[in-house]
Amino acid sequence: MQDKYNHLEVEKAAQAHWTARDAYRVVEDARRRKFYACSMLPYPSGKLHMGHVRNYTINDMLTRYLRMNGYNVLMPMGWDAFGLPAENAALKNGVPPAKWTYENIAYMKGQMQAMGLAIDWSREVATCDPDYYKWNQWLFLKMLEKGIAYRKTQVVNWDPVDQTVLANEQVIDGKGWRTGAPVEKREIPGYYLKITDYAGELLDHVQNKLPGWPERVKLMQENWIGKSEGVRFAFTHEIRGADGRLIGDGRMWVFTTRADTIMGVTFCAVAPEHPLATHAARDNPKLAAFIEECKKGGTTEAELALREKEGLPTGLAVVHPITGEPVDVWVGNYVLMGYGDGAVMGVPGHDERDFAFALKYGLPIVQVVHVDGEHYDYQHWNEWYGDKERGVTINSGNFSGFGYREAVDAVAHTLQQLGLGEKKITWRLRDWGVSRQRYWGTPIPIIHCAEHGAVPVPEKDLPVVLPQDCVPDGTGNPLNKREDFLACACPVCGKPARRETDTMDTFVDSAWYFMRYCDPKNGQAMVGEGTQYWMPMDQYIGGIEHAILHLLYARFWTKVMRDLGLVKIDEPFTKLLTQGMVLNEAFHRIGEKTGKRYYWTHELDIQRDEHAKVISATAKDDGLPVTYEGWTTMSKSKNNGVDPQELIEKYGADTARLYTMFTAPPEATLEWNDAALEGSYRFLRRVWQFGHRLEGSAAVAGHVSRLGATAQFGKAAKALRHEVHTVLKQVDYDYVRMQYNTVVSGAMKILNALEDFKAAGEQGADAVVAEGFGILLRVLYPVTPHLTHALWHDLGYVALHGELLDAPWPRVDEQALQQDEIQLVLQVNGKTRGSVTVPAGAGKDEIEKLAVASEDFAKFSGGASPKKVIVVPGRLVNVVV
Repeated sequence: MQDKYNHLEVEKAAQAHWTARDAYRVVEDARRRKFYACSMLPYPSGKLHMGHVRNYTINDMLTRYLRMNGYNVLMPMGWDAFGLPAENAALKNGVPPAKWTYENIAYMKGQMQAMGLAIDWSREVATCDPDYYKWNQWLFLKMLEKGIAYRKTQVVNWDPVDQTVLANEQVIDGKGWRTGAPVEKREIPGYYLKITDYAGELLDHVQNKLPGWPERVKLMQENWIGKSEGVRFAFTHEIRGADGRLIGDGRMWVFTTRADTIMGVTFCAVAPEHPLATHAARDNPKLAAFIEECKKGGTTEAELALREKEGLPTGLAVVHPITGEPVDVWVGNYVLMGYGDGAVMGVPGHDERDFAFALKYGLPIVQVVHVDGEHYDYQHWNEWYGDKERGVTINSGNFSGFGYREAVDAVAHTLQQLGLGEKKITWRLRDWGVSRQRYWGTPIPIIHCAEHGAVPVPEKDLPVVLPQDCVPDGTGNPLNKREDFLACACPVCGKPARRETDTMDTFVDSAWYFMRYCDPKNGQAMVGEGTQYWMPMDQYIGGIEHAILHLLYARFWTKVMRDLGLVKIDEPFTKLLTQGMVLNEAFHRIGEKTGKRYYWTHELDIQRDEHAKVISATAKDDGLPVTYEGWTTMSKSKNNGVDPQELIEKYGADTARLYTMFTAPPEATLEWNDAALEGSYRFLRRVWQFGHRLEGSAAVAGHVSRLGATAQFGKAAKALRHEVHTVLKQVDYDYVRMQYNTVVSGAMKILNALEDFKAAGEQGADAVVAEGFGILLRVLYPVTPHLTHALWHDLGYVALHGELLDAPWPRVDEQALQQDEIQLVLQVNGKTRGSVTVPAGAGKDEIEKLAVASEDFAKFSGGASPKKVIVVPGRLVNVVV
C-alpha cells in the first residue's frame, strides 16, 4: 500500500470494486431479518447540498452497520421529479422540463455515487417516468370508484397575465410572483381526496401506533389534524335570494368550541364568498369592492393569521337562537369559506381576535365569563378573558353560574331541543385538493365528453402519458395548446372528447414512492410481494420541514391502499429521524441602489475573538464594513453554501462523511467549521499511516488468528485490549441509538490507544494491535467505507473475515473487560491528590494499606498519620489526616 493517503485513488478503486461486484443489489430473503432504511427522495434541482450529504450518510451508516450484523438491508433512492421548479427553469432557459430534470438526475446520481452510498440503484425510480405515475392514475381511479376522490369547485389564485393558477406562496402582497399582476380569486372545478374520512384514524394512530417517532413531529401531526369538540348551531333569518327562496334554508350555521359564551355574541362574520355576503353585495358597491379586495392574497390559515383583521357590515341581521335578538352580520377578511360553514359567531368579550375587531369598529363587548379575583377591562385584552378552566358564566340568564363543561352541555341541550344545533366533533384537516393547473405533473386520467361529462380513462388505456417536449412560456398550461394530447374519444359513446389538462399535486408522487422501491419493475401491479416483505419501513430519515404534509399524505395513502387490499399495514414508517439542518455564517450589506448583497467569506476580512465569534467583518474590495447575519441555513442566495463536489475532490467523500457525522448528533443543527473539516481529514491520514506501519510489521491475519481463550498477554497488551473492547462496547450502544457523533469519537479513542501503545515486544502485543486495528476499521467502516475498504484488503483482514461490507460486526470480549488491576482516585482530606493502583479484587483493608503507602499520599499528607480511611468501591479512596 502507498505510504501517503491519496483519497482520490482510494475512493475510485473502492467504488470500482463495489460496482464490479454489484455489491449493493438487494433481494428479498425470508430466511434473514429484513431492515428497510430510507431517506426522503430529493428533488433533482441540479446539485446536492450539504443537507443531502448529511441525510444520506446517516442512512448509509445505519445500512452498513446492520448489514454487518446479519440483516438484509434495503437502502433505495429515487427522484421527486415533477413540480414547479422544473417549469420555472424551462421558462428561464427555454428548454423542456423533462430535459432539465433528466440532466439534473444524471448529475446528482453521479454525486451520490461519488459519496460511496450503499444504494441499490436497481430499484431507482423517477416520479416523472410513465411506468411510475401510471400507478398514481390507477389508484386515483380506484379512489374515484370508492368515492374517496371526487370533483368540486375550488377557489384558486389566478394570475391573469400568465393565465395560470398560483400556489399561495407565489402570491406576494396580492400580486403574482413573476408578473406582478394583481391576483384574482377564481372558482374552478378540481379533484379532491377525502382524507377527512380518515381523520379519526390518523389522529388515533399518531397517539398509539407511532412510538418510534419524535414527540414534536407527532404533536405537529396532531395539531394539523386538529380535532375539536364543540357545538354546531344555526342563527335563523328571513333573508331571501333573487329567486325568492330563503338563503341557506333560513339558517346560517357556525361551529364553536366555546358554546359557554353564546350569550356574549354581539355580531357574526361571514367569509367573502358566503352566500349572504354575495347577496348583500348586489346592491352595495362598497361591500362588493371590499369582497373583491378580500379575494386577493393567500387563502391559508397561516396567512390570514398575519393579515390585519378587516370587515364591513352587510346591512343584514340574523336571529340569536336563544335570545331571539337580531345580530348584525359582517363580512370579515379573516373568515375562510373552506373551513366549517364559512361563518363565525363574534364574542369579543372572550375571543382575542373578536375583541380587537370590536374595538376597531366600535362593536359592543359583553362579559359573560368571570374569573374570581380578576377585573374586566373593556379597553385592553387580558389572557384570562379566554380562560375556560377557571371561568364561570355570568350575564347569561339561565346559563349563569356554570363552569365551562356544564355550560356547554346546557347550551347544547337547549339548542338541540330547539332543533337548531347539537354537539359535534370537527377537524382542522381539510380534504386534499390534488388538481394543479400546471403542465409538469401526473395527468389526471379524466376525459371530458359533451354528452357524458367527466369520464374516467379506462384502466387498459393507462398511463395517460404526459408529452415531454412542451416548453412553458408563461401563457398558461401548454397542454391546452397540444391537440395531440387533448383530442380523444369518449370511452362511453366514442364521440370526440377532450382530455383533462390538470395534473396532480406532487405530494401524490411522494405519498407512496417508498412502496414502489419494493417492486420497482412490476408492470402488472402497483405493489407486489416485495412490498409485503419490506413494508412497513423500519427507519425513515428526512428534514423536519416535511413533518406535516408529506408524512400525513403518506400515512393517508397507505391507509387507502390497505382498504383497497393492496397492503396489510396501517402505518408506513415505524421509526422516524428528522436530521438537523446544516448552517453556515452569512454576511451581507444593504446598498441604496443594489439592495441586499451577500458576501462569501473569502471576500471578507473577518475579526474573531478567542472563542472564534465574529467581532467585525469588512469587504476586501473596498474595506467597508459588512453586517454579520449569524448562523443560517446554507443557501446559494446567501453565498454561504459549501459545494459537496468541491469538498469530495479536495478532501474525499470519507472526510465529508466523517465531518458531518462527528460534528453534531444527527438530530441537531450542524454549524459549519472549516478547521474541524481539516481535523477530520488529518484523522483519516493518521488512520492510513498507522495501517501503513502495521503492514510493514507482519501479516495481521496470522496475528489475529492466534487470539483465543488460552491466549496470554503482557500487562500493556492486556491494558490495550481492555481499552479497545471498552470503547467497542460503548460504540456498539451508540450505533444502536444512532448517536453517530459519539461513534466517531469512539473510533478516535481506539486510534489514540493504538498509537500510544509502545510495548511492541511484549507477549501477545502484535495480536492485540492487529485485533484492535481490525476493530477500528469495522467501527469506522460505516462512516468512511472507502479508506477502511482499502486498508482491510491491503492488510489481509479480508482473508480472515471476508469482504468488509459483509464482515461480522466485532463482538465485545467480556474477558478483555476484566482487569487484574484498577486505578482509584486518591483523596487526602477530600481533595483529589492523585491515584492508586490496586488489585481488581482487593478488599477494603488492602486498599487502605496501598493508599497510605503510595507516593501521592506521602507527598500530600505532610507526614501526618491517617485518622480515617474511606473507600468507595471501584471509584476512590479518601484518607483523612
